Amino acid sequence: MTPKWELVSLPRWEMMAYWTLSFFSHFYSFYQLQRFSKEHEVSLDREVQLERGFFIWGFKKDPTDFEWSFWNEWAWRSLLWSLIGHAVVSRLAYYYLPQYRLAVFAMYGLISAGWILGVRGVIVLMLHLSISLVVAQLRSPILSWFCSLLLLSTLNVSALQDLQRGWYTSEDQYYLLLFSTAVCSLRCISFSLEMCWHPLQAGGPNHCSSLQNQALKTLFYQFFKLTAFCFYHPLFYNGPIVTYKDFSEQIERPVCKVSMLHVFSGILRLCVWWCLAEFMIHFMYIHAIQSNETYLEMLPPWAMGGLALALVQFFYVKYLVLFGAVSLLVRLDGLEPPTLPRCVSIMYSFTGMWRHFDVGLYKWLIRYIYVPLGGSRHGAFRKLLSTALAFGFVCFWHGCHDYLLYWALLNWVGVLVESAFALLFSSRPLRHAIVYCLTPQMQRRGLALISAFSTAFLILSNLFFLGGTHVGRIFWKKLFVQDWSSVAVPVVAFLYCFAQVGIEWDMR
Repeated sequence: MTPKWELVSLPRWEMMAYWTLSFFSHFYSFYQLQRFSKEHEVSLDREVQLERGFFIWGFKKDPTDFEWSFWNEWAWRSLLWSLIGHAVVSRLAYYYLPQYRLAVFAMYGLISAGWILGVRGVIVLMLHLSISLVVAQLRSPILSWFCSLLLLSTLNVSALQDLQRGWYTSEDQYYLLLFSTAVCSLRCISFSLEMCWHPLQAGGPNHCSSLQNQALKTLFYQFFKLTAFCFYHPLFYNGPIVTYKDFSEQIERPVCKVSMLHVFSGILRLCVWWCLAEFMIHFMYIHAIQSNETYLEMLPPWAMGGLALALVQFFYVKYLVLFGAVSLLVRLDGLEPPTLPRCVSIMYSFTGMWRHFDVGLYKWLIRYIYVPLGGSRHGAFRKLLSTALAFGFVCFWHGCHDYLLYWALLNWVGVLVESAFALLFSSRPLRHAIVYCLTPQMQRRGLALISAFSTAFLILSNLFFLGGTHVGRIFWKKLFVQDWSSVAVPVVAFLYCFAQVGIEWDMR
């Protein structure tokens, strides 16, 4: 939501004040949330069974964030070792079989998936790949999209869910197959649409004498490429999302040597991020509190603000770990992974959140939904429609639960409102009036003030996504309705400081 005029730096003392107030608001609200956590530790322990802490002496651990517990358990059980195995195999292929690297990656990915998901799990994924590839031969983006949405919808069919659950001895194994299939579906869509747009580029060499043999060889070549893309092990289970165009271009490039210093510094950063995430769930019982409406209603204003900040910050740190680990391996293979998420505390717009948090998913949505539907190039209605369908797809891909509908709707409205404000402020009459009446410094302060309100609704939308409908509803009622008269000024003031810090970060 940045107008077209150039932003300028503010006095150093003023920026120091914004940084200081931003840190103070975080630490004090976290302190209040920690106090609330300790005061209700016994009752929370009865309800969610807090685990015995190992990271901070005398503290228990909140284990109720499903995603963090799920990936931690799988990492120690098998995924960490399979990723290390990929790194070893990748280095061996680099030195001894450089011309067959892609085939080695595909084979290792299939073996690892079979080891972890089982043969039937791999068959399900291969079925998705095969159907997508067959439909892509028709070179129709509409048919490819229809097929992909149909395949995605099977993830929510109860009979199929029960059948797949019966294949495994634990619910976690079924969820790993579910997550793998959902991420694989994005890769199938990417491959299929690239096939529709650039069939020769996806088809491979074209030098057979018989047309029938040529078509068969092309089909096998495409299937090999799709399998290697979908089963590339570092990105297989949880992303980050990479388009087929980027993957196919980068995997063919010569691998640049990566220094051991870079590798060890990356591992050290991962350890720091993992420790920070563990510290947060030892220090504050974030997810245990947000799962119970009674405790949410009891939270005092500062602790409630701390819970909102802690939920989004934990989500950020969690994905630094999840994406950071695989991004390190991807770089060792000579690929350039999507940029890691930016800190949510310096996000001051819906547009910036989408552009800088899950960068891979953002690029995927832009390339395969937003731009093909017209985007901003064909008028306001096409932009409104393409944005709505992009958010609608994200909601559908995540499972289309009720809280996701609220989250997607808030994000859609937020992006449209920000675009409308940017267009309004960029109009010639208003722009001239602003430039005439306000100094560049005051223009930036005005932008930060407007962004503070946008940030408030951005945080609210993320609370729907991270905590569910009940969390978003209670935060809306307590902060925006019941207590707004008493908390409005400090909330807007601190969000204004966050926005100034974010603007300064963007100006670097």
